[in-house]
Amino acid sequence: MYINGAGAISPQKTWGDEGVLLSVPIDHANNYLSCIEPDYTQYIDPKYLRRMSRILKMGVAASIIALKEAEITLPDGIITGTGYGCLEDTGIFLRKMVEQKEQALNPTPFIQSTHNTIGSQIALLLTCQGYNQTYTQEAFSFENSLLDASLQLNEYPDQNFLVGGVDEFTDLSLKIQNRFGIFRKTSRSSLNLFRTSSPGTLCGEGAFYFALSGKKIKQSVVLIDAVETFFKPTQEELLEGIHQFMESHDLKKGGVDLVLAGKSGDNVMDLLTDSILNKAVGSSPVGVFKHLCGEYSTASAFALWLGARIIQDQHVPPIILDKPFKSSVKNILIYNLYFENHHSLILLRSC
Repeated sequence: MYINGAGAISPQKTWGDEGVLLSVPIDHANNYLSCIEPDYTQYIDPKYLRRMSRILKMGVAASIIALKEAEITLPDGIITGTGYGCLEDTGIFLRKMVEQKEQALNPTPFIQSTHNTIGSQIALLLTCQGYNQTYTQEAFSFENSLLDASLQLNEYPDQNFLVGGVDEFTDLSLKIQNRFGIFRKTSRSSLNLFRTSSPGTLCGEGAFYFALSGKKIKQSVVLIDAVETFFKPTQEELLEGIHQFMESHDLKKGGVDLVLAGKSGDNVMDLLTDSILNKAVGSSPVGVFKHLCGEYSTASAFALWLGARIIQDQHVPPIILDKPFKSSVKNILIYNLYFENHHSLILLRSC
């Protein structure tokens, strides 16, 4: 699948004319990283904005940016991955249901609380009546969206699909997740996530859409060569799976130009991740990205956007690596893991 355009709303300044990739990374002094949002009137008619929740604005804006970059007005289909969907509207509806004892409820938050609201809203605004699917398999939601798109484009390579990963957090969802002890209680600097040894990670969010096609066009710069997932593997199974993945795509140990690892900052899990990568990819340089976007179900979409931009610009931001990187980048392996159980691989190549 060829990436012809990408739109990104994230905790970094990833929209507009941002200049050199992540040249001025934004630091967050909380245990969560909230998105840096644009002026949505640049992308969305103001009369529609009034009824849109925050996650809808982010998703719609990201999709419009991707389509504009790809010079496409109407995609043949829309595929969205989201772990938890529209949390803000879900929280509003549930809270009102309790407070008003299930009487005289406003139906709008309920209508907009379903996971497929994001893809549906984009389709309505674009008047896209093609294939529309939403995947909600927690940390595999975005990966399954990519796999679905690959099946569609394998059959219809001339078509263009809009594929995205979107998730948000709210005060309510953050309080609930904090009960599980998965996030750090406090954080003075998100950019120092990997420099402080501590259990837990930082909560994140983001909205990303990619305009994908099965044939190379003038806008094509990056190719998504393969996607694979592993659920609750043993260390031996995971190493064997990564080995087979690399072997089947002609990648030798140490032959990956750059690995983007989904390390979360949790001191126990990151040691395990380092051990796996040392055995699996050898001397290949390893970069990190979750100090820039936080941890959430579709964080691999941020990694895909970042990897695509690195290959396109031939520039590796210093903020993701401990050592200077001066080599050219022709392929990137994204290895994402989500709280121990979910592991995924995405291979990118330059066109």
